[in-house]
Amino acid sequence: MVRDAEWLVTKAEQTTSGTLVRDTTAAFYSDIDDIRVLDPADATVVADRSSRLRDARLWLEATLRRQPVASPDDRLTVSTRMLADPLGYQLAAVRKALDPSNLRPRLLIADAVGLGKTIEIGMILAELARRGQGERILVVTPKHVLEQMQRELWTRFALPFVRLDSLGLQRVRQLLPATRNPFSYYPRVIVSIDTLKQDQYRAHLERHRWDAVVIDESHNVTGDGTLNNRLARTIAPNTNALILASATPHNGRKESFAELIRLLEPS
Repeated sequence: MVRDAEWLVTKAEQTTSGTLVRDTTAAFYSDIDDIRVLDPADATVVADRSSRLRDARLWLEATLRRQPVASPDDRLTVSTRMLADPLGYQLAAVRKALDPSNLRPRLLIADAVGLGKTIEIGMILAELARRGQGERILVVTPKHVLEQMQRELWTRFALPFVRLDSLGLQRVRQLLPATRNPFSYYPRVIVSIDTLKQDQYRAHLERHRWDAVVIDESHNVTGDGTLNNRLARTIAPNTNALILASATPHNGRKESFAELIRLLEPS
């Protein structure tokens, strides 16, 4: 419920009692997308001739995964079936992110090298997506781990991310009207910090909101006034969930660690 706000109702439409697309929002751009109206009455029933009804089972699984889990439900629904064996401390981080009392989860994952920070990140993102809170995700990493992070999120958690560099972003901008934000084209993207910190993307980042943002090796964004720090300060307020990951969050300077905390909690 939103109080004291003016709304303009452009259309009201009554549908059947089906729940397949309940709470699902879709945007269509007729100048770009090929939109075809499908009449359910024209559908034909086709027998599944795949081995052990594999195709039908895959369709049902995909459909069930699209149904969001209620946010107050803190049970793990996806990460327990991932391609990995989660440890106790990793599950604790996931449950912290899913705490119903925390509407905007902010976490600093500071495990040492080799303890599975990527696993924790993937579990959190998968659970948020299952709850309808992870449609728009930005992952920011150093260039040398870009491909590895993308592969891990896909192979272990079935989370597809589009890897973008400067050339990729330029191609997206050429496809879109000048007034449309290029970061709205793909819902889930993974970009190197060296690409994203360029000034040409700053205005677009300031105007775009994310469901979740991950900054890997976040100790690289603590230098006050640096391009990395300016990037982090730009995107941190524009996301519902923020995950910072670093094996060395404290370099001995209290100012650097304080900057990480400030990104998580500006107040």
